[in-house]
Amino acid sequence: MTAILSPCTGVAVGLQDVPDPVFAGGLLGPGLAVEPEDGDQHALSPVAGRVLKIHPHAFVVVHGDRRGILVHLGIDTVSLAGEGFTVLREQGDDVEAGTPLISWDPRLIRERGLSAIVPVVAVEATSEQITGLTSGRITTGSPLFTDLR
Repeated sequence: MTAILSPCTGVAVGLQDVPDPVFAGGLLGPGLAVEPEDGDQHALSPVAGRVLKIHPHAFVVVHGDRRGILVHLGIDTVSLAGEGFTVLREQGDDVEAGTPLISWDPRLIRERGLSAIVPVVAVEATSEQITGLTSGRITTGSPLFTDLR
C-alpha cells in the first residue's frame, strides 16, 4: 500500500472531470486529477521510485514492483513544445516522494487556451486497487489517493 501524493496545489476532482476522453474514461488507469492554482509551481513526484519517462508536460514514476504513476500537466500541452515548463530531473533518476520534477505555471497553460488540469493515474491498475480518494482543496505533497497494489 502506497500513498500517492498530490504533485501540485489546487482542487482534487474526479478523472471524469478531465476534458480528455482517455483520462476521463479511465483508459490508462484509475486516479484523480488536480485543478491547479495559478502561479509558479513545482510538479512533485507523487511517490518514491524511479523516473521511467519525463517530458516537459508529463512524467511517469515507477514505485514498488514496477507500479507506474502518470502525472500529466494539463491537456494537449504537448502542443506547447516545452514552452512554460522546465524539466528538473532526468529519466532513470531515483527520487523520493515530493521531489520536484518539473517547474511550470498553470496560468500560462490557461492563457494558451488549454486546460491546466493535472491527471494523476495509477497506470494499468483497476479501480479496486486504489482507495482513499481525496476531494476538494489539496496542497502539494498531501495524500491524493492510496495505491493498494
